[in-house]
Amino acid sequence: MPFTVNDSKAVYLRGINEYMTQQNAIDLALDAFPKFRSVYQTYQGILSAIHQKDANAFQSLLTNYQPTSNQMDITINTFIKNGSALLNSCRYPFSNGPIEGLNRKIKALKRNCFGFRNIDNFFIRISLIHE
Repeated sequence: MPFTVNDSKAVYLRGINEYMTQQNAIDLALDAFPKFRSVYQTYQGILSAIHQKDANAFQSLLTNYQPTSNQMDITINTFIKNGSALLNSCRYPFSNGPIEGLNRKIKALKRNCFGFRNIDNFFIRISLIHE
């Protein structure tokens, strides 16, 4: 779920030492650092394209990106290099997240339960994790 900016409720921001909305704080930072504005807009475009699973918008962002001589260039080049995998993740509803989560749980079980005398008990514990 993407981060939503609250533009109605004022909160106290310690770095600025005053009450203002989140949108006002973002606008203040973007006005103070014009180079940051293009990076921020590119970042927000990438986030919205990925969260909406819009492969065409994501591809458009990658092809129309103008280098700005900062770290965003490195990120965009990595996205271009891995473009087919990223576009497939936008196009298809499949994910390897559940398998990776199960692998993480099994590895944690192996660390915590080191020294099972009976390997069958270990496999029983793994099957209990999976259920």
